[in-house]
Amino acid sequence: MIADVTTAHGTHDHVEDPRNETILISVNGTLVPRAQAVVSVFDAGFVLGDGVWEGLRVVGGHPVFLEEHLDRLESSAAAIALDLGLTREELTARLYETLRANGMTGDGVHVRLMVTRGPKSTPYQDPRMSAGPPTVVIIAEHKEPLPSTARDGLSLFTVHVRRASPDTLDPKLNSHSKLNDILACIQAYTAGADEALMLDPHGFVSTCNSTHFFVVRRGEVWTSTGDYCLGGITRANVLRLCAEAGIVARERNFSLIDVYGAEEAFVTGTFAGIVPVSAVDGRRIGAGTRRPMVERLQSLYRELVLDDVRRRAAP
Repeated sequence: MIADVTTAHGTHDHVEDPRNETILISVNGTLVPRAQAVVSVFDAGFVLGDGVWEGLRVVGGHPVFLEEHLDRLESSAAAIALDLGLTREELTARLYETLRANGMTGDGVHVRLMVTRGPKSTPYQDPRMSAGPPTVVIIAEHKEPLPSTARDGLSLFTVHVRRASPDTLDPKLNSHSKLNDILACIQAYTAGADEALMLDPHGFVSTCNSTHFFVVRRGEVWTSTGDYCLGGITRANVLRLCAEAGIVARERNFSLIDVYGAEEAFVTGTFAGIVPVSAVDGRRIGAGTRRPMVERLQSLYRELVLDDVRRRAAP
């Protein structure tokens, strides 16, 4: 029996917005009402989780860090021999078409861009059984992170589910096959935490089930080597901000002992940006509240987002 999880939330917690009931969703280039947005039961994404995706934050009507997201999408697709069927210019135009159709010209929007191998001739794993073309779905929703998430932070629980190694299912693939992370998430929230902290196959701290993890020790920012986690775009931007601001940041192996003794900890992700971590495995981190390094990085990140938006123009 699943435990009561009403107190667990995670970085994607948000206030429900009634406008999402009437959004138009792009399904293979056709904009349809939410209730009519469906794909075939033979679709490779439904049958096998055979597909890749990106989550994008929209600010000022523009998808932030769009080029980096499309780079990752194309890289993941190439790795699984999936033809996206669209150029990045066509994908960009389709993204903006979806935003315009929903009147999403400001902030507070989150987009899910998904591409699968398309309908299969029969439900079997061989990609050659895909009848094609690929299925491309764009869901844009009115979603804002809760202010309390960025202020008060999250609690994490270290789970027994490990990150996969590259010779099993490479964690750098942003694929539809997320059961590893889902199992980790279930263990964390049934333990009363908000998200799962996951170790790599060697027992070092790797990442969370849906975000990337950092600690602050003696004024230095540490994160994992990145060998067993998704190539996070917000993660990379935080490392870039540290370098530009003269903050020592290290990608390195570290253990839970280093986490429990950290002055600060935080997670990063596209939706909520930089979020403090108040506790790990029931141990309070630092003062258990947002502290100077996280506040500084949140401020620097906000400016980076605005700088990215200022240089954009809709196609």
